Amino acid sequence: MNIAIAQLNYHIGNFEQNAQNIIAHIRKAQSEGADIVVFSELSVCGYPPLDLLEQRDFVEACLQTVQTIALECIEIAAVVGCPTLNEGEKGKRLFNSALFLYNGSMYAQFNKTLLPTYDIFDEYRYFEPNTDFSVIEFKGKKIAITICEDLWDKQVVETAFAKDKIYKTSPLEILSTYSPDFVINIAASPFSYNQDYLRSKVLQDNASLYKLPIIYVNQVGANTEIIFDGCSKIVNSQGKIVYELAEFQEDFYMFDVENISQMLVVQEEPYNKIKKIHDALILGIRDYFRKNNFTSAVLGLSGGIDSAVVLALVVEAIGAEYVRVLLMPSEFSSFHSVDDAVALARTLQVQYDIIPIHSMYNATIQSLSTVFANKPFNVAEENIQARLRGVLLMGISNKFGAILLNTSNKSEAAVGYSTMYGDMNGSLSILGDVYKTDVYKLAEYINKETEIIPHNTIIKPPSAELRPNQKDSDSLPDYDTLDAILFEYIEKKLSTHEIIEQGFAPETVLKTVRLVNANEYKRFQFPPILRVSSKAFGFGRRIPLVAKYEFDTI
Repeated sequence: MNIAIAQLNYHIGNFEQNAQNIIAHIRKAQSEGADIVVFSELSVCGYPPLDLLEQRDFVEACLQTVQTIALECIEIAAVVGCPTLNEGEKGKRLFNSALFLYNGSMYAQFNKTLLPTYDIFDEYRYFEPNTDFSVIEFKGKKIAITICEDLWDKQVVETAFAKDKIYKTSPLEILSTYSPDFVINIAASPFSYNQDYLRSKVLQDNASLYKLPIIYVNQVGANTEIIFDGCSKIVNSQGKIVYELAEFQEDFYMFDVENISQMLVVQEEPYNKIKKIHDALILGIRDYFRKNNFTSAVLGLSGGIDSAVVLALVVEAIGAEYVRVLLMPSEFSSFHSVDDAVALARTLQVQYDIIPIHSMYNATIQSLSTVFANKPFNVAEENIQARLRGVLLMGISNKFGAILLNTSNKSEAAVGYSTMYGDMNGSLSILGDVYKTDVYKLAEYINKETEIIPHNTIIKPPSAELRPNQKDSDSLPDYDTLDAILFEYIEKKLSTHEIIEQGFAPETVLKTVRLVNANEYKRFQFPPILRVSSKAFGFGRRIPLVAKYEFDTI
């Protein structure tokens, strides 16, 4: 039996485009002799559709699109992901389904059992969990068809999904009693650099435990914050990965299931975290513009590391001719910052304008002079500069239809080292899930073949340049220490006690944690952030704005 894996990029709600892409690959698979072609979870509508699932017209469009796709499946079968109606008298009105299309119609339906409700996922809000288990017999083979989390092991099921009170074991353990020949798992599994290994481990553990080959089909592409890296896999019955599709791009592969046991084991390459983050961000930027029909971008270029890295990424993603930058020096800006920014703009061949903000700043301070009388220079004057820059950038954005991109990094967002309605402006945050220490590594990666980002930008001490001789270290711990503490607190969700036990200075841990907690209100107004970690700021991390944090003490 020949099976084709179609790893595609879907656009939420773009039924015509999704159907065209699916149909084109059904025809391709059929022309190459495939018996079954497999697509990813909710491929018909795109993932995650969120509250669009509550609109009846949306669900009807999903089902009508499936009927169109099914007409292509006469001599070939296809597995597609689609929401379907729950015809029962109880439960949610929808299932998250894998549909087996054959003979021009829906031949069989398999519903998702384990509905994730962690981090960015909230599937239990929309879908009814499956309670009926079966396999499909097709051309002499018994096939178990599962959806994403349905491969989680028994321990995870008993903890993460215990509230459903339906399962005492994993879905695959039940399905294995039907003696399937292999498993098809369709997924919508997002990329995260610090949990990338988990997917492979789950697949390999299940394959070896049940002695079943697993064909795992993920999607690729980005839908706002969430980035899918693809990496669909074939795992043999010994739990060895014998084929892996491309990362961060569409791909297609056909194979004979009879040959899985003879396929060579894939040799694992050294893990390159920064390359993966780079490639994920490029895909995230590109799809954000393409899927929203945005054509051009603008950003403020300060001469600092963050805006330099964002500019380099955006130029690679959408092209220099579609990017414009503003240099907006104040009286506190160093000459080398302006020179570095100009050098980078020229290297990347992007349009740049230099608009000093001295006169605007002085006029604003003059207007406030009676109100500010006898008050010392402080953060108010610093933030006025950032907000004036935001006004100029939004002016360019509105006048020329260019999307303003935010250049803040995760370290700054975490501790509130940013200005509301100033450098927090933007329609998309490129680096909001990248810690400052990794921003430097991204710069070095971008410069791996030739110097694009000026060397001086990388080596100079980071500064907001909003007061004389200002440095980030005046207000924050050094970034190596800060980022290490932030990772333990945000990604690993450790307590202050647990972090201090790792050897960090108690006063530094407490200061950092208090800054994170105190600035939740700021992050609530942050732009959408491209997610590359397991815990990005945004709707995957839901913290009350009005909470008393008695646990940030020792």
